[in-house]
Amino acid sequence: MSASEVLGAALGQAARRAGIDPAESATTGHVVWASMGGFRGILESVLPGLVFIVVYTVTIDPASGEGDLWLSLGLSVAVAAVFTLARLIARQPVTAAVGGLVAAVVAAAFALLTGDAGNNFVPGFITNAVYGSALLVSALTGWSLIGLAAGFLLGEGTTWRRDRRKRRVYFWLAVAWAALFAARLAVQLPFYFAGDITALGTLKLVMGLPLFAPMLAVTWLAVRALHPRSAE
Repeated sequence: MSASEVLGAALGQAARRAGIDPAESATTGHVVWASMGGFRGILESVLPGLVFIVVYTVTIDPASGEGDLWLSLGLSVAVAAVFTLARLIARQPVTAAVGGLVAAVVAAAFALLTGDAGNNFVPGFITNAVYGSALLVSALTGWSLIGLAAGFLLGEGTTWRRDRRKRRVYFWLAVAWAALFAARLAVQLPFYFAGDITALGTLKLVMGLPLFAPMLAVTWLAVRALHPRSAE
């Protein structure tokens, strides 16, 4: 297998594990809901960050203008740990929960080691920058990551690159996803440098799943439109 095929297979398998498979006859709403892990998945994704920002904001000392960093981070990590433990006890897949726990621990480490609550968001900035850059580069070089994943899922490998229409659609989908990650950085970084933790945390939540879900829906519909009879 070529490098592009290996990458496409890896991306496709990751998408399939997340419940995204254009070859299946599933509704758009079902696919988006499944990719977010349902109600529990949404809680696992949102609640740790929500707990951090609420506790930090409530404990802000008027004199110093800073909240209780240890308490807010400790409770955030504890919530993520509870979700992981609950899945282990129920013998359910723990990939998403463990991912959330690891992300919470890494973010907490950044903040605690520097003593700056704003650094709790640095791993997220790095993730957005890496994902956005990778998607943009893939689009500009003609090897859209969206196309590579869809090509594997639909069993056509990289032959989509010989179809001008598919190439164009996958190009713009990759650019759209890159724009989403770039928008997060453009909006949130000014609040990070200003030290406005409450606004930064709120924006992170607002620009998380509420933007991810419709973008995923558009991507799903576009790919299905390119392959209307794939299931048959």
